[in-house]
Amino acid sequence: MIPTLLNTTSVFIIALIAAHPVDIDGIREPVSGSLLYGNNIISGAIIPTSATIGLHFYPIWEASSVDEWLYNGGPYELIVLHFLLGVACYIGREWELSFHLGMRPWIAVAYSAPVAVATAVFLIYPIGQGSFSDGMPLGISGTFNFMIVFQAEHNILMH
Repeated sequence: MIPTLLNTTSVFIIALIAAHPVDIDGIREPVSGSLLYGNNIISGAIIPTSATIGLHFYPIWEASSVDEWLYNGGPYELIVLHFLLGVACYIGREWELSFHLGMRPWIAVAYSAPVAVATAVFLIYPIGQGSFSDGMPLGISGTFNFMIVFQAEHNILMH
């Protein structure tokens, strides 16, 4: 639990500050989201993995160079998958603590709702859309952009 969440946190901070622009649509027009490329705290985001990668598992050692991995949005997939694994382990840890202390497991049960939502947004929805490039960018403006695009693509407000 701690190594995955520590990895997630450190890569998120480094990528938010200094990540290369990412070719999110696969059309060779990179989108920058880091602070060093002119964004501020509000507009900065970790840009999702490129559409050219799709749903493939894209670890660092699969790319021919680190620059290629950064250009295709590798940090996004690393952050999301380690985060989901870390919070799932945290649920198990809460369940284990409640069991050993003789308590009822309602804290772990209550915590499972936000974990289910995060799993739906960061893993299930991109799988349904066919690419991690449709995942939610990790940032303030990226979150609002995701909500607007989501309702526009799925006609949420039209029904």
